[in-house]
Amino acid sequence: MKRFKGWLIPAFMVVVFTGFVSVDEAYGQLDTILKRMDDHNKALVSIRAKVTMSKQNAQLGGSPDIVKGNVIYKAIKGRNAADVRVDWIKPEENFSIIGDQYIIYRPRLNQVIKGSTKNAGGNAKAGGALAFMNMSRGQLKANYSVVYLGEATLASGVVAWHLRLTPKQPTSYKSAEIWVDQNGMPNQSKVIENNNDSTTILLESIEKNIRLEKNAFKIAYPKNAREVKG
Repeated sequence: MKRFKGWLIPAFMVVVFTGFVSVDEAYGQLDTILKRMDDHNKALVSIRAKVTMSKQNAQLGGSPDIVKGNVIYKAIKGRNAADVRVDWIKPEENFSIIGDQYIIYRPRLNQVIKGSTKNAGGNAKAGGALAFMNMSRGQLKANYSVVYLGEATLASGVVAWHLRLTPKQPTSYKSAEIWVDQNGMPNQSKVIENNNDSTTILLESIEKNIRLEKNAFKIAYPKNAREVKG
């Protein structure tokens, strides 16, 4: 279960910050950004991208654990949800969400973990980078205190608006940060858990509104794979 929550709670490193802005300017810019995100969310149907996940253990310190892979995403309109599949390259691991069910397949262990997202950490689901794309401007304002921190250049080279989101109600994480490009698309997100561990997700080479078949999200695995209930 802890491993599954890690898939849904992302966090990231920024290369260059361009500084903070005045309070009045920040408020005006924030409204512009949230509207841009809202418009982008309404128009977004699907995504295919490269993904990098960086996990930092606050107690152990040192270098973060980094894995890379590919992600596909298909919005389920009217439900603030999406089908998602991530294929990690090294170590090889496949992860998908279809509706409210998830599957993790670990070829090296010949193991399959299945479960319901409803039992996978509750508010942790709202922390994912992709989950933020499903949230309307009203939902963001209702659930978070949002602060505009300025502009930053990501490791991917994208110049993005940097926002800090602090949950208004107690959750499994204490804060989140997202980096939004000029089109209103969150390219990077960082979630800091209550124990100060953090997870970062960066999307690169993003293709939007492409055709994705339903079976693209289904993970095939051997019949003799050992199944574990999540």
